Amino acid sequence: MGLSALGIEYGSYILVASIFLLLLTGQPLAWVTGLVALLFTFGWFGGNALPLVTARIFGFITEYSLVAIPMFILMAALLDRSGIAKDLFNGMRVLAGRLPGGVAVQTLIVAILMAAMSGVIGGEIVLLGILALPHMLRLGYDRNLSIGVVCAGGSLGTMMPPSIVLIIYGLVASVSIADLFVAAITPALLLLAFYVGYVLIICMRNPQLGPPMSREELSSESFLSAIRSIIAPLFIVAAVLGSIYGGIASITEAAALGVSAVLVVALLRRELSIKMLENSLVHTLETCGMIIWIGIAAAVLVGVYNLMGGNRFVADSILGIDAPPVVIIMVMMLILLVLGMFLDWIGIALLTLPIFVPIVVKLGYDPIWFGILFAVNMQVSYLTPPFGPAAFYLKSVAPKEITLKHIYTALLPFIALQLVVLGIILFYPPIATWVVD
Repeated sequence: MGLSALGIEYGSYILVASIFLLLLTGQPLAWVTGLVALLFTFGWFGGNALPLVTARIFGFITEYSLVAIPMFILMAALLDRSGIAKDLFNGMRVLAGRLPGGVAVQTLIVAILMAAMSGVIGGEIVLLGILALPHMLRLGYDRNLSIGVVCAGGSLGTMMPPSIVLIIYGLVASVSIADLFVAAITPALLLLAFYVGYVLIICMRNPQLGPPMSREELSSESFLSAIRSIIAPLFIVAAVLGSIYGGIASITEAAALGVSAVLVVALLRRELSIKMLENSLVHTLETCGMIIWIGIAAAVLVGVYNLMGGNRFVADSILGIDAPPVVIIMVMMLILLVLGMFLDWIGIALLTLPIFVPIVVKLGYDPIWFGILFAVNMQVSYLTPPFGPAAFYLKSVAPKEITLKHIYTALLPFIALQLVVLGIILFYPPIATWVVD
């Protein structure tokens, strides 16, 4: 007797429970998902089901949009190893250092510019943890404020184009990635405005939380040098986003343009070397390998689950809720928030979106709008304990006296701000869709 005798309801429960139980063993998500997928493939459909697996793998790895991901990761790796971000951060002192909380605001602006250059998140948090966190602590900034700004600002890459999160969403949901990029700009800037507003309000009420820089430190940078430090990042942003919004290049072509722009800037700055290229390429291969293996395993699992009738079971269960459509969307958001506490965003996207997006469309909502909700939700997941990646990225470069408890405590106000923005977009969709309508 095969697993199919259990029926789709009990089969679904066993499938989900198997994933979480195996994750508790400490195995990588890709191996856990792949193992469960294979067990259910052969256990449900029998020994002749191998073509189901190979067809799903082939369908996933031949997606043209996937080519953009290694390009953007390579661009981020090159930026991390060049001095572009460091010069940008130092140059911004002149523009923001005079305000209470000005260095924190400067850090947030640098963070969104870095996000617009690469769309990769972990590297931004590490880089800001090296550049901005020690600087703010040395100036006497409140520890919690400094930690929160670095982690929240470094996570803006989930929202700000060219976000890898949005590329994966567009790939899975079969919607225009360019439209997602256009729709994401306003919510990303809204989130930045909430962060900046929060920093300025608390620092103006209590300047001791973020004291202005001294005249001696401000005089170390001239206004002209500050302008020069912004030129290279703006050139890279223009190469990527300008080519997309101007209709000059596709997402994949724009990613290649971005890599070319970073290489040109690094060459002009005399920072380009064989060692830099080698390290960047190795980092790109390692990161892409993780994404592709998770993608392959999730594609097989979702494909098999749908053939089992799982998509109909989940859709009927969710649509069967006797509540307005917006409440159903809120239930989806809650599910994503809970999953975000335990799983990587890539796994969440590839496991849930093939089931959620058709339901969203059936309810009459715009999948572009839901994509922006998903991106904000995944930004929350980057900060939330117990497995918020932002905390671990920062802990790897933070001073030893800063513990994970300190980091998670510092992130609470910023998680609250993210949830407020999530609520605004949920109840007022035109914020995300007015540009693409």
